[in-house]
Amino acid sequence: MTLDRIVQTYGAAWCEPEVSKRRELLEIAWSEKGQYQDPSADIMGREALVDHIGDVHRQWPGARIELTSGVSTHHDKIYFSWRMITADGATAIEGVDFGTLSPEGRLAQIIGFFGPPGS
Repeated sequence: MTLDRIVQTYGAAWCEPEVSKRRELLEIAWSEKGQYQDPSADIMGREALVDHIGDVHRQWPGARIELTSGVSTHHDKIYFSWRMITADGATAIEGVDFGTLSPEGRLAQIIGFFGPPGS
């Protein structure tokens, strides 16, 4: 699977309200022991990420994540930008994710930042 497809699948997991479908998407895109960090979370493991995304759905019902850039990469490092769109179509949060890939090509780490640098 291409890197773009891995990141698209990861983004789709963030949009999936149904836990079993979200887990299936993350089994494709996310390393079993992957680490996710953003200003509000520090999570280890795929199942913990499944649960965290569920918490986000409960906090922001009907919201979705859209990728707003392609994926840039070198060596095993990546980054891309995204935004969260609320159920009424407003942009709630914009951010940039930096990450690493596991040897098998899944996401092994994502470190997310909200807003532009310095905000």
